[in-house]
Amino acid sequence: MAIEVDLPKGVVTISTAWGEGSGRGTVLVAHGAGAGMEHPFLIGFTDALNALGFSTMRFMFPYREQGRRMPGPAAHAILTWRAAVAHARSLAPTAPLWAAGKSYGGRMASMAVAEGLDVDGLIYLGYPLHPPGRPEKPRAEHLPSITVPQLFIEGTNDPFIQPVSQFEDVIATCQDARVEWIEGGGHSFEVKGSKRPADEIGASLAPLVADFAAS
Repeated sequence: MAIEVDLPKGVVTISTAWGEGSGRGTVLVAHGAGAGMEHPFLIGFTDALNALGFSTMRFMFPYREQGRRMPGPAAHAILTWRAAVAHARSLAPTAPLWAAGKSYGGRMASMAVAEGLDVDGLIYLGYPLHPPGRPEKPRAEHLPSITVPQLFIEGTNDPFIQPVSQFEDVIATCQDARVEWIEGGGHSFEVKGSKRPADEIGASLAPLVADFAAS
């Protein structure tokens, strides 16, 4: 299924993938900066959410749809989030709706919500607080203004949130946020010494999201 996004230089079309649940609400899922919506991690994650009763919609940012590897302007990603939410609400008008994203996709969702996008909550699959090794460049100035509940699922060894004390200080500035830690997990929740396929890792996070949504 394709939807249109009205960008400043014209309308573009992006791909989406809908998964039907059984009435527990809708979770929109955006990909990370370096991978598209068909990454096995995201497929495993959304398949598991479908099995738990949630409808899901994965979608592609325009830069990936056009074959580019580097993200476009943040404003384009925010407009894409707005289009995705509008489309999901047209498919399930009365369902609660959560915005979720892997790394970059989650950060762009948070920026959209800080600018007024209406969702019931935010779910981050590895929030990229700063570039690896660059804690002096945090990407968190908008987080304290977000009023909806936020769930941060984070690996304790994720280089994007080291030192962890800095990340915890950021969480303390949020109005309504919780953290679910994956012990030993890296940025994609891989754990050293434990070989698991990406789809299985993604699926393992779905119960955490279900608990968050239920609360």
